[in-house]
Amino acid sequence: MKEKPLNKYIILLRAINVGGKNLVPMKALVPVLEQQGFKNIKTILQTGNIVLESANHPLEDIKSLISAHFGFMPETLCLGCEEFEQIVAQNPYAEFEGKFVHLYFCNERPKPDLQRLEELARESEHYQINGSICYLHAPEGIGRSKLVAGLEKGLGVAATGRNLNTVNKIAALLKPL
Repeated sequence: MKEKPLNKYIILLRAINVGGKNLVPMKALVPVLEQQGFKNIKTILQTGNIVLESANHPLEDIKSLISAHFGFMPETLCLGCEEFEQIVAQNPYAEFEGKFVHLYFCNERPKPDLQRLEELARESEHYQINGSICYLHAPEGIGRSKLVAGLEKGLGVAATGRNLNTVNKIAALLKPL
């Protein structure tokens, strides 16, 4: 019997390893994923960025594994390689410095309260919502941004953000050697 071909997937874990809470050390997670049969697993930073190969869509297996081994269930997003590359290609702020551009990934299509988002945004902040992604250019940073603090409420759905530098590191792992 012929084996199913492997596909690349990007897994984004929301709100892990922040302030000593919801700990999922990547060094501990990789062997758990390998034991489950995932291949060519690579992680970026400690904030829940994983690229792996699997014959089947891995979302439910990964959620179960994290819950069983780490005792909680973070919001988990799973994107196919082509979907992720399309999101990167559609970034309207790609020309700006990576630390000032953020992509917020949502598991479902946002139901934005545009008035609320506009009220929260600084004059220098610009955002675009495209499908289940919110692109943000925040040239003054996001540390004190009221827009970022109220973004999920304004989007009407949970979101996990990555700056463009991290997104580009993930994208680089998707390219063949």
